[in-house]
Amino acid sequence: MTLTEKILARASGKAQVKAGDNVWVKADTLMTHDVCGPGTIGVFKREFGEDAKVWDNKRIVIIPDHYIFTADSRSNRNVDILREFVKEQGIEYFYDVIDDPDGKWVFNPSQGLLKKQYGSQYAGVCHTALAQKGHTRPGEVLFGTDSHTCMAGAFNQFATGIGNTDAGFVMGTGKLLIKVPETMHFRLEGALQPGVMAKDIILHIIGEIGFDGATYRAMQFDGEGARSLSVDDRMTVANMAIEAGGKNGIFEFDEKTEAYVKYRTGLNGTPSDYLPVERDAQETFFSEHVIDLSQLEPTVACHPDPGNRRLAKELSDMDLDRAYIGSCTGGKTSDFLAFAEVIRGKSVTIDTFGVPATPEIVDELKTTDWDGKSVWQIMTDAGVQMTENAGCSACLGGPVDTFGRMNKPLKCISATNRNFPGRMGHKESQVFLASPATVAASALTGKVTDPRDL
Repeated sequence: MTLTEKILARASGKAQVKAGDNVWVKADTLMTHDVCGPGTIGVFKREFGEDAKVWDNKRIVIIPDHYIFTADSRSNRNVDILREFVKEQGIEYFYDVIDDPDGKWVFNPSQGLLKKQYGSQYAGVCHTALAQKGHTRPGEVLFGTDSHTCMAGAFNQFATGIGNTDAGFVMGTGKLLIKVPETMHFRLEGALQPGVMAKDIILHIIGEIGFDGATYRAMQFDGEGARSLSVDDRMTVANMAIEAGGKNGIFEFDEKTEAYVKYRTGLNGTPSDYLPVERDAQETFFSEHVIDLSQLEPTVACHPDPGNRRLAKELSDMDLDRAYIGSCTGGKTSDFLAFAEVIRGKSVTIDTFGVPATPEIVDELKTTDWDGKSVWQIMTDAGVQMTENAGCSACLGGPVDTFGRMNKPLKCISATNRNFPGRMGHKESQVFLASPATVAASALTGKVTDPRDL
């Protein structure tokens, strides 16, 4: 069996499963957020009753993160709906925007969009926060009401996005009927060259197979090249499995996974027991792909979909209006460090927005010192508009007052994960997906730029 099949077999109580089987799978964790959480709660109450109790209040994780730092009253109310449900159900893991369990969330626009407006429990973007808070454990099953839940596959976990109806059912029963996906095998060989990042790996792969090339299939990444990647790099690759239509992405378990999970579960007091799955000699794959990391170059996914691949050096004549670094895919500490290395001592020439994924990342950027300056200051000195309000921000567009949102037709190069029309705001805007290093180089020149040129 493949890695995905092994996890689903275990979770369904079967000795073996194969692609195409329909199996009832036990969930280890259900995650929802402020966009889908109220709808999921509505389905749960409609189907199980107003007084029903969730299947396990210690296995549900609720993370408001999408439309948070906005004056839009309906968006603010969504967070309050989550808080009321958490109190009613006694849910243990709720990473609220405010500290008052009886309070109401109201964003104050008069304080501006750059200064922190959240309490001590707020965790930021759900996918990055799940890992940082110790909720991504090898060998387990994670369902989330967000398509990029597949990011947790970096931790040898079956992680996939589901809709509100399915999530409401899981909330009440702890189970979900799953069709075992076929597995596409991506063997990564070699090592990345300077200026090339994990984002370039997945953009290259999606360009090879198309933005629907892995529809309802697992994408398994392994080989010496995969093992050479940091945990952050693996998260970037697994995160965008959905951009090829994938059901999930998954990596092998190794000492890097073990060290990360041990540290994070210990730091947060989250459950630390888990049982990873390992490869065996009898894997059956839908397709085989070999990627030589040493041959990859800085890559861009052009408007209007993630499969529209070009090399950055081929787009050097394209003028840009905006640059953006952030999101679960491109808002990790390592992403900002790569970005800062490129712009250090220089100045951006177009509007450039930076949104760390979590408050922890904000703190790390402010306390990491390079020759007497914090990385945060290096970026702001270069003209980058950095917000302390970690979250999804303009990655999913949001209300018109969302930080970094494109409210008119613009061309933006972004370290985010999706570039369908209207994704980051105005329906006639254009988004070009790239690595943090490529975004940084392009912010300096105002054109799509290969970071190796700088």
